[in-house]
Amino acid sequence: MRIGHGFDVHQLAADRPLIIGGVNIPHHLGLTGHSDADVLLHAVADALLGAVGERDIGNHFPDTDPTYKDVDSSHLLQQVYQLVKDRGYRLANIDCTILAEKPKMAPHIENMRKNIARLVQAEESQVNVKATTTERLGFTGREEGMASHAVVLLESFA
Repeated sequence: MRIGHGFDVHQLAADRPLIIGGVNIPHHLGLTGHSDADVLLHAVADALLGAVGERDIGNHFPDTDPTYKDVDSSHLLQQVYQLVKDRGYRLANIDCTILAEKPKMAPHIENMRKNIARLVQAEESQVNVKATTTERLGFTGREEGMASHAVVLLESFA
């Protein structure tokens, strides 16, 4: 068994889509970044990489490489999960938390779970996504950005 933790944060800005967990969420602000800035999928990818002893997604998909400009983070997560499988592991479970003041994530959680499960070739029951506000405290509370944590448990299939 291997455990990994991932964390990601992105700033909110106008004229960007808000994509969380691979789900396009209607909102007047989106997240900025070199890729689509999907804060949840980035945290999941980092957790998976950490569990197999790899460096973070910034090392694997650098923001200095134009190949990854505005890339769909779903593709990055699939590549990371292939690396996990190549190392002889499969997902036992993922537990994620999104930190965002607005918009409400609850209506989108099930679609996020389904999408993540599909991307990491797992059952939906192996993927948990939660959301919380920070009670208007800090950068997420001031609606300057969003963050996400993810913890994964991998099991060897070798």
